[in-house]
Amino acid sequence: IVGIIGAAGLVLEELQTGNGCPKIGAIPVCIIILLCFLVPFVVHLRKKLNSLYFIFTGIAWVIAIVATVLQFTQNAECPKTSGNIPMCYLSLLTFSTLIVLKIIYIRSYNNLK
Repeated sequence: IVGIIGAAGLVLEELQTGNGCPKIGAIPVCIIILLCFLVPFVVHLRKKLNSLYFIFTGIAWVIAIVATVLQFTQNAECPKTSGNIPMCYLSLLTFSTLIVLKIIYIRSYNNLK
């Protein structure tokens, strides 16, 4: 939910100013990331289609890895929090955590059967 709110804020800024987040081609990355939070959230609540969960979190994870490497090597600039932390770092941490926690959840659910 925190990721959805954060990404939605960037999408609103992008829609208002056209300068809220970096773009892949003509598509603002924050819109892709918002979808990569929304789809897994709905999939998790419905407890079906885990493959969609991993596809969307995986897409966001790859984007976050690339953005983090580009930020770290100073070849690109990620949007920053008010504390000056690049959001791509937080995105990488968040999506890594979501993927690991979902794997743990699936394994423990299967062990209960």
